[in-house]
Amino acid sequence: MGPGLYSDIGKKARDLLYRDYQTDQKFTLTTYTLNGVAITASGTKKNEVIFGELQSHLKNKNISIDVKATSESNLLTTVTVDELAVPGLRSIFSFILPDHRSGKVELQYLHDYAGITASTGLTANPILNLSAVVGTSAFAAGADVSFDTAKGNFIKCNVGFNIINADLIASLTVNDKGESATASYYHLVSPLLSTAVGAELTHSFSTTENTLTFGMQHALDPLTMVKARLNNYGKVSALIQHEWRPKSFLTISGEVDTKAIEKTAKVGLALVLKP
Repeated sequence: MGPGLYSDIGKKARDLLYRDYQTDQKFTLTTYTLNGVAITASGTKKNEVIFGELQSHLKNKNISIDVKATSESNLLTTVTVDELAVPGLRSIFSFILPDHRSGKVELQYLHDYAGITASTGLTANPILNLSAVVGTSAFAAGADVSFDTAKGNFIKCNVGFNIINADLIASLTVNDKGESATASYYHLVSPLLSTAVGAELTHSFSTTENTLTFGMQHALDPLTMVKARLNNYGKVSALIQHEWRPKSFLTISGEVDTKAIEKTAKVGLALVLKP
């Protein structure tokens, strides 16, 4: 119940506003072998092009191995070790074949009052990433930086904080070395019906452009969820998601631009099947 990692800052609002929305057609099937290996096959149709993935997941005690093959002839392997040496410490090693420069090592440490992530690429001049958050489950503040050892400069420098109440989460992040700022809030209106509202405001200091997005969600019944969002550019999105069997979901989503409805209407479909 500590402050979590830097990526958790504003996550509730982002999930409410963007998670499960899509305008493509996607099918995902997961099955399990007798020795416990989870195999997931997925296909996505986007602009008349079909992308496929085949992923296997094996967990033995505190070690997890994920291998993913894509239709672009890439093979992504990730090895995760939980509770490494001390409680709360996790190590993640990943690489993509045939890209020999893609190797990466990451360490994550979760504490009651801190969350730290450090990673480095396995190259001669790697990019170093470090993020840290301090606080409690009610308030957290942190920073996220990346340093390019080849060029000798910082390529990313972000700061942010979270304020968490019983049913309200407010977040603020300053990103891109101070070029932009994002403020968001998430309010759980009714836990029984999973009713929640949220908003996100992003301001660019260089262009003085603002992007404001409102969203909401509501459970029609224990198995059916509806969501909707609207931004200040007139784009409206909505979805309905039904869990027709445990861990299996059918999601239908749509998006329209109210300034050109006849040209921009898009519909997405996602089907997830798990035994």
